[in-house]
Amino acid sequence: MKHIIFFLSAILMANLTMAQTIEVCGSCNISTLKEGIAQAKDFDTIIVKKGTYKEHNIKVDKPLTIIGENYPVIDGEAKGEIITVTADNVTVDGLFIINVGTSYTEDYAAIRVKNSKNFTIKNLVLEKLFFGIYIERSRDGKVFHNKIIGDAVEEYNSGNGIQLWYSKNVDIEHNFVQHVRDGIYLEFSDFCTIKNNVSSLNVRYGLHFMFSNDDMYQDNIFENNGAGVAVMFSKRIKMYNNIFKENWGTASYGLLLKEINDAEIQGNTFKDNTIGINVEGSNRINYINNNFISNGWALKVRGACYANLFKSNNFLYNSFDVSYNSKINDNGFESNFWSNYTGYDLDKDGIGDVPYRPVKLFSYIVNRTPETIILLRSLFIDIIDFSEKVSPVFTPDNLLDNKPKMKKITW
Repeated sequence: MKHIIFFLSAILMANLTMAQTIEVCGSCNISTLKEGIAQAKDFDTIIVKKGTYKEHNIKVDKPLTIIGENYPVIDGEAKGEIITVTADNVTVDGLFIINVGTSYTEDYAAIRVKNSKNFTIKNLVLEKLFFGIYIERSRDGKVFHNKIIGDAVEEYNSGNGIQLWYSKNVDIEHNFVQHVRDGIYLEFSDFCTIKNNVSSLNVRYGLHFMFSNDDMYQDNIFENNGAGVAVMFSKRIKMYNNIFKENWGTASYGLLLKEINDAEIQGNTFKDNTIGINVEGSNRINYINNNFISNGWALKVRGACYANLFKSNNFLYNSFDVSYNSKINDNGFESNFWSNYTGYDLDKDGIGDVPYRPVKLFSYIVNRTPETIILLRSLFIDIIDFSEKVSPVFTPDNLLDNKPKMKKITW
């Protein structure tokens, strides 16, 4: 076995040693990227000089490194897909790609990676696009430092910025995505890392993923998207230190969780959203060290949510801290700070002596009759909330934080 590995490594090193550099420019012997790919041999490097190249349907079917010098423009003239990578060990770096074709039957992309391994897509600028970067049935790749700016207005005739489909072990980092349908979209894609991206001003979701397990989302900003972020039908998701901000609208939220199990949601900030987190049919999730600031609802917990833990979170100045649509509670609230808490701490241990009941009767009423929201600041509402706190009838009597913090939690 060792001899075989040594032999294969020797072949690879020989190929890399023999690799050449090919230049593409308007006055060069090779004047198009297509021609450069056709002339190249495995593991060659193609340098595309500054200029405009009107090309589409470019096939990268061999292991190559394609580098743009001073951001040459690849103009697809709206004729279809622009670059399709089908080989392993391909790097595409430093191109300005514009004018992807639009279709109602084909998902044309500025760059598609299909059935590929060990790919790198970096430092691209993509504009006037349908889909931006489309990763299909590929694995062990990197998508980073790309700028994707669409001009989407409606969902039906727009595509996603970065899309993964049936892919695995892909790192998506330091990308900037705006004005597309969904900023980042994953479907049937496992063991991926989504880190340090900014996804904002998109028509639908800043992040949208379904049927994707064991993924991690960390240090991203999802701001001012049409409906926020949607995470659905997935397991063992980790979401750390993200910002969900200014997602406003009648059907908007910072984060929608639907049929999510065994997840970690930690260190995130949910600020100025209609709903911070809207959760349904999700179990065994730990919500720890998150900030919920100035949302309409910090949490809306709908049906079939069991064995979840909300611990050491800050609930600051939300219109409603928690909305609950069931009289049965199987979730734990422990050691959170609630800005609406009015209890006392006689022994000065930093923990309130009186449990906090985060679900207000008025929240229950608004869920069933939204028009009553106009009574939000009235004295009558304070009275009925107090009566429900003293003797719960409509809200779960065991939904309590028995150890509410007296001061805002810092980590």
